[in-house]
Amino acid sequence: MRDQKLSLHEAFSLSGRIALVTGGGTGLGYAMSVAFLAAGAQVVITGRRGDVLQQAVATLGPGAFAFEHDVTDSPSTIGLVERVTQEIGTPTILVNNAGTYLKKPICDTTHEGFCGVLDSHIGGAFSMTRAVVPAMRREGHGSILFIASMTSLIGMPNVVAYSAAKAGYLGMVRALASELGPENIRVNAIAPGWIETPMLHHALDGEPLRKMKILSRTPQARFGSPWDIGWSAVYLSSPAGSFINGAVLPVDGGASIGF
Repeated sequence: MRDQKLSLHEAFSLSGRIALVTGGGTGLGYAMSVAFLAAGAQVVITGRRGDVLQQAVATLGPGAFAFEHDVTDSPSTIGLVERVTQEIGTPTILVNNAGTYLKKPICDTTHEGFCGVLDSHIGGAFSMTRAVVPAMRREGHGSILFIASMTSLIGMPNVVAYSAAKAGYLGMVRALASELGPENIRVNAIAPGWIETPMLHHALDGEPLRKMKILSRTPQARFGSPWDIGWSAVYLSSPAGSFINGAVLPVDGGASIGF
């Protein structure tokens, strides 16, 4: 592959690949699923809400499949990957996207709440990654993506649990990229900025000053699109990104370096 001359289409094609996207029924997970399908992959989305998953699969169309799964249910993760492999095929792309969000000041954040966010992100991503690596080793290649955050890179108030989890992602990416890289399994992260999603509108509607503050420190002076994240995921998983390993790609309009 390294010395092979590829066409533009081949360089970004995911034909024959199976992508497993946690939290793939809504938001950024759904957008990445759309992009993977457009690039030729089959996509398996997981989540806790069966009705949401089925609606997403119906909209995504042929090549999309849904499996109910809670990423915090660690003992069931290996069984999930075995079912996917038997029924659909071997996943050689994993997107660790599922997680929970907690916005509270430090003194209002309980120990249980803090640990719950860590378990959802860190524990869930660890279990999923551990479950897919043997299959990727058998295939001789793989791409594992962690969906990080601006809170992985810059300080924000009132999100200590979420920030700890997303910063922890970056340590996992670097360690796993070093460990798995020799086996042609690449591990990278995407750090989305402020992206136009229902969650963003829920956070900003009715807070014009906060919206202005965010846009004022974003050099492109706009919010991103979910498709910006989707195509970034395709790139990092495609032959075009075959020498990218251990990287954190901010997709944020420059917000993480803005002043």
